[in-house]
Amino acid sequence: MALQCGIVGLPNVGKSTLFNCLSNAKAQAANFPFCTIEPNVGVITVPDERLNKLVELVHPQRIVPTTVEIVDIAGLVKGASKGEGLGNKFLANIRETDSILHVLRCFDNDNIVHVDGSINPVRDKEIIDTELQLKDLETVESRINKVQKQAQTGGDKQAKVIYDIYVQYRNALLQGKSARTVKIDPFDKRLVKDLYLLTDKPVMYICNVDEASAKSGNSYVEALRAAVIDEDAEILVVAAATEADIAELETYEERQMFLEEVGLTESGVARLIRAAYHLLDLQTYFTAGVQEVRAWTFERGWKAPQCAGVIHTDFEKGFIRAEVIKYLDFTTFGSEASCKEAGKMNVEGKEYIVQDGDIMHFRFNV
Repeated sequence: MALQCGIVGLPNVGKSTLFNCLSNAKAQAANFPFCTIEPNVGVITVPDERLNKLVELVHPQRIVPTTVEIVDIAGLVKGASKGEGLGNKFLANIRETDSILHVLRCFDNDNIVHVDGSINPVRDKEIIDTELQLKDLETVESRINKVQKQAQTGGDKQAKVIYDIYVQYRNALLQGKSARTVKIDPFDKRLVKDLYLLTDKPVMYICNVDEASAKSGNSYVEALRAAVIDEDAEILVVAAATEADIAELETYEERQMFLEEVGLTESGVARLIRAAYHLLDLQTYFTAGVQEVRAWTFERGWKAPQCAGVIHTDFEKGFIRAEVIKYLDFTTFGSEASCKEAGKMNVEGKEYIVQDGDIMHFRFNV
């Protein structure tokens, strides 16, 4: 599954510095707006201690972790929805991503200019929200004009449902609310999945703080928390400059010592990667054999045939059954053979809902 998270924010909030910490691709991090002109894409692995444990037990020839693509998108300014700055390019790039990592500047530094002259993460958030909402409103109103006549004649029931959804979106957007705040039946929502609304994407706010605030945050972070309290949004506090320093250290021991010195047990980058993965409501199952131990990404709630299809579409088409071992059982008994002997391998059919951490072996016939 090629999953993308787009890093967005105003110019000079730390997007490229954070991106550089997340991947080996080195975006230009400079003290001027639009230092990232083309979207940089980095493929990053999702930290998972379960994979490491399986590798210790199985000793495979190859290890394949799950990955997420991070896209560093050019900075946004007021008027982007009307094409100001790099607005059109920004909005086109973000439309292609699965979720949004919204970086907000929550630190003071007179040597780094702010595009609006002062530090105010709540204002910065609202600027980007407004631009995305205006673009979505343009999209929705265009669709309403196309379907309105069909819906109002009464002969096309599906057109009526679609029209009603469009109207709900329009009303929310006109009130300055994002599309994700509109509660729509999941079945009905499939009818409008081709809208690709920018403000319907899941979002995580990343507060970029100074080193002193890396552990507990600061007043800027608290102001943002208060501003998004009704959004049910996730907030992550990261000191991007500090993370950049950590990334330059060569050994794991050196990085851990650095983290301890600033009062952290884990890097913000590791927390961010996992949070981005879960933001998309994703989970992981494993395949484990001497040739390969591999982590596979699937959406929460998927049944066994759908998960088999992640490996290959033929696995889903010809699905017969799944042999499932729970992660805790595998690590307790130490091997697939031992789990079988202990009766810890279950045979599951097409209705089995795969659980996070399951170790799977699929039987299929094409």
